[in-house]
Amino acid sequence: MSKRGSKYFPLSDYLRERGQEEVTLTFAQIEKLLGNPLPEGARIEPGWWGNRKQGSPQAAAWLGAGYKVKAASLTHKRVTFEIKTKKPAIYHVRRDGDTVLWDAQLIKALRSHMDVSQAEFARRMGVRQQTVSEWETGTYEPTRATSKHLSLVAEQAGFTYGAAE
Repeated sequence: MSKRGSKYFPLSDYLRERGQEEVTLTFAQIEKLLGNPLPEGARIEPGWWGNRKQGSPQAAAWLGAGYKVKAASLTHKRVTFEIKTKKPAIYHVRRDGDTVLWDAQLIKALRSHMDVSQAEFARRMGVRQQTVSEWETGTYEPTRATSKHLSLVAEQAGFTYGAAE
């Protein structure tokens, strides 16, 4: 979340106050909100408008307000923000007794629900980032013990994953 007094707080505050499903602003409108020109990177690097959580004070502003960048046009000098929504989904899961057998889709959905990077998810799980990547691509499936740990993490995160197949 963008902190009061930070360079991008006025943008965060503006978006939070709007509460609209979608908000499109020109670069000039954003600069007026900020009271300063956007950095050159905002005009020439599409990645500047990325929705990454860490190392990006500008993204912290819109993400903290509950929005994500839907589209950024460097040519037209405008950006469209949309409300971040967690679509309720029902995932059909396989079980072995009372143990959920976590697959690639379910693991990725859990990580997405937690709104964390693969690296952060790996840290919380006590595994390497590469392991999370391999789970999410279906290269490997978690062990039974890890599946139980994933179920615990899901429960703590409030992630519901539906009925058994």
